[in-house]
Amino acid sequence: MFRPVRWLSQNLKSFPFIQSFQQHSRYSASQTVYLAKYGVKNMPHRYPEARRDSSNVEEFFGRKITDHYRWLEDPDAAETEAFVKAQNEIAQPFLENNDEWKVINEKLTKLWNYPKYNCPMKYGNRYFFSHNSGLQNQNVLYTVDTLDGEPRVFLDPNTLSEDGTVALSGSSFSDDGKYFAYGLSESGSDWIKIKFRNVETGEDFPEVLEKVKFSSMAWTKDCKGIFYGRYPTQEGKTDGSETLMNENQKLYYHRVGQPQSEDVLVAEFPENPSYRIGAEVSDCGKYLVLSIVKDCRDNLVYYADLESAGTISGKLPLTQIIHKFESDYDYVTNTGSKFVFLTNKNAPNYHLVCIDFDDPAPEKWQILVKEHETDVLNWVECVHENKLILGYIHDVKTQLQVNSLETGELIRRFPLDIGTIVGCFGRKSSSEIFYQFVSFLTPGVIYHYDFADESREPKVFRECKIQLEGFRAEDYNIEQVFYPSRDGTKIPMFIVRKATEKKEPRPCLQYGYGGFNISIQPTFSITGLMFVEYFQGVLAFPNIRGGGEYGEKWHNAGRLLNKQNVFDDFQAAAEYLTANGYTTKAQLAIQGGSNGGLLVGACLLQRPDLFGAAVAQVGVLDMLRFHKFTIGHAWTSDYGNPDEKEHFENLIKYSPLHNVVTPGDAQHQYPATLILTADHDDRVSPLHSLKFAATIQHAVKECQWQTNPILLRVYSKAGHGAGKPTTKKIEEVTDILTFLSKSFQAAQC
Repeated sequence: MFRPVRWLSQNLKSFPFIQSFQQHSRYSASQTVYLAKYGVKNMPHRYPEARRDSSNVEEFFGRKITDHYRWLEDPDAAETEAFVKAQNEIAQPFLENNDEWKVINEKLTKLWNYPKYNCPMKYGNRYFFSHNSGLQNQNVLYTVDTLDGEPRVFLDPNTLSEDGTVALSGSSFSDDGKYFAYGLSESGSDWIKIKFRNVETGEDFPEVLEKVKFSSMAWTKDCKGIFYGRYPTQEGKTDGSETLMNENQKLYYHRVGQPQSEDVLVAEFPENPSYRIGAEVSDCGKYLVLSIVKDCRDNLVYYADLESAGTISGKLPLTQIIHKFESDYDYVTNTGSKFVFLTNKNAPNYHLVCIDFDDPAPEKWQILVKEHETDVLNWVECVHENKLILGYIHDVKTQLQVNSLETGELIRRFPLDIGTIVGCFGRKSSSEIFYQFVSFLTPGVIYHYDFADESREPKVFRECKIQLEGFRAEDYNIEQVFYPSRDGTKIPMFIVRKATEKKEPRPCLQYGYGGFNISIQPTFSITGLMFVEYFQGVLAFPNIRGGGEYGEKWHNAGRLLNKQNVFDDFQAAAEYLTANGYTTKAQLAIQGGSNGGLLVGACLLQRPDLFGAAVAQVGVLDMLRFHKFTIGHAWTSDYGNPDEKEHFENLIKYSPLHNVVTPGDAQHQYPATLILTADHDDRVSPLHSLKFAATIQHAVKECQWQTNPILLRVYSKAGHGAGKPTTKKIEEVTDILTFLSKSFQAAQC
């Protein structure tokens, strides 16, 4: 089954405030100007007066740093809760208590309401696929006996909570298709509870596996149980609202039908508490392959011989194959003791190597599919016994081909338009495959191909179509440009706009990420389409360094001491867009989430003169303490460890929390800024957004030049993004688009 490459790596009080603004009639000079621009009566008199505590002083290599808002790191403190409440009492009415919010919400809801499907999967004698009729909070899993049969509901997460905040998060079918293991997440948390279902009867077994996070579900070939990772009991809450660091994950074996208390501990690494353990059972069923990561790149590889071990009753004897954290290794398949791995060892663009577990010395490795000179081998699946489906990234677009497992030679290519394969299902034991294609203007086309009849071409099995009257893809223009960054490096960028509109400066939404070897390829976005339609606007997607669009070299050029390249690339994109007549500074908005939230935070501080508006979602914003919370320690592979002098000196230069200043003139006031986070985000704790908002609001509250607002919106019963119900997605996008509309309107005054 298709899985993202390197999945383990890329998967993490009382205080007196100023009373509600509606009760105030006095405004500062700067806020009076802003009030006139927006033509509204519900602007705040001032931002909430968050207490500044000067007692938290840390010394970093001779430099003393004061953390004025350390108290906001405690999500359960009454003072923190009061701060969040006061921020929402300003942001929420400003965003939502107006006719425009209602208009945008209505249009967005209508646009969102179209049938959505994912790739079918086949296990046993049944097919399974997920479907959303349009506005259901969660996708529903269906089953059919034949591809043209009548679908039956197999699992409907919408029945598990009234507000849709319980989501399916990870699942796995047993090899024979008789059992289904599935994870449930609540309120967007990374914590899941694993349950088991009898496929034939549709009934669940009584046991529930808890304390699970960042875990695979690997069935043994006898279909009696799964290997999974779980964390030890920790103090306090484990619902996603806590900030405690995640450590000491252990690998267990669970037999279906037995309580979790009887699960068998099969592997642990107590001397390395930061290790996370991924487990896969080999296609032949003989081996358990362990992928060990400690941060967000590179892994070790171990294996256990399950046949020799016999009944699983204790720790398994492990043999180590990869001994150093220096490259990525993803198991693809094996023939006996000869294992195929996708790796960037000696191949920045990745290649396929064959390692004989009976003689694994590196000098004995054989290259099965050599590294491409320019294209990145992004993912691989083994199907139909001896064929490999290879997904390449060529200038940010997916290319799909089939190679021989035995020789590595090319067999055929599948034609694709400019876009991305976001899902692919195939099994070594089956001749059938399904793959799903999306693009900026294509919500989803699912193709079916059967290797049993290779004379036929792939055929469209199902197509998703939006319900927008008069929508025609040919009415839009998609171009890819290559612009120079500050150091002269050419950066690719996709630009999407209406072809029917003449090229002239328009509202523009520039989205970026730039980190963790993650590639931002063409995908369909309701938010983007709504922006183009509602604002007659332009979308821009610069593929900045730090991502994986051009392999590990591109990633390395934007991480650790090279992180400033990421910000330079993004800022150069803004300069290109304005210089070439796509937009103006006042009409240019930037957006990013998570690592992209860091990108937005750093850029709005470094070059406020470039942007009219900024939206920073669930951002990493305190670069001196990010590694102390939840899974943050894993990010040191991209950011560096602030406890090391070299990295501290680099991080302090761009850490958003530590580079806020009071604007000295109107040109350098900060753009209108919307900071978004959620109370159950246990990947990037909301403390980052809270501390940053308090810091920047303090810096601008008395500044005559700062007429643009700095708002913080904290959503409840939501997390980092995964599993968010449709109602909450629409609400958040409506907030963002309303905020941008207000910002563009103000800029015209």
